[in-house]
Amino acid sequence: MRAATPKQYLKAGGRALIEHSIDAFLKLKWIEGIVVVLPKDDHAFAKLPLSRDPRVHVATGGAARADSVLAGLKQIAELAGVDPTHVLVHDAARPCVTRTDIERLRDEASDENGGLLAVPIADTVKRGDDARVKETVDRRELWAAQTPQMFRLDLLRSALEDAAARGAEITDEAAAMEAQSHRPRLVQGRKSNIKVTFPEDLALAAFWLARKESER
Repeated sequence: MRAATPKQYLKAGGRALIEHSIDAFLKLKWIEGIVVVLPKDDHAFAKLPLSRDPRVHVATGGAARADSVLAGLKQIAELAGVDPTHVLVHDAARPCVTRTDIERLRDEASDENGGLLAVPIADTVKRGDDARVKETVDRRELWAAQTPQMFRLDLLRSALEDAAARGAEITDEAAAMEAQSHRPRLVQGRKSNIKVTFPEDLALAAFWLARKESER
């Protein structure tokens, strides 16, 4: 992002990205609690008003994404005390997720395989080698994975712990579940559910957030 501030605290639509991301779930009455996983030296989150919401809890993350998700799952297990519990894992840098898409994921992916929001890839996809095209990839079965991703807590925790024991690099929760022979459901989301990664993404996020607000 070429910014001194961690991207989850950059502002779009007058609020930090992480506020938009969390608020999308706080507005859903069926969400019993939210665990926000933060770096151990994070002092910014406690200054946000929603950090004092009774449904919001904090856990300390790890070196990699999978470590942080595991830390969050352990906190949820302690809070919930019920097995099985379903969890939704969401990126703080995806502030534009909609209630409709979250609820469709809940309704379509509640079995043992779980599921994730994703969008079919519409662009022509090239595999490169040394900045030159090596081949064109058939895109007909390709999807771009998003979050949230929803799984049973016990199954996801076991899958991530197994991946850690094998030293496997896990870039999303669905990959860990796939390694356990699960077939997560692809629930079609929207391209507006962007992950803010580059500086120009902030303006795009602000656009979609304004549109989302106007459609309430």
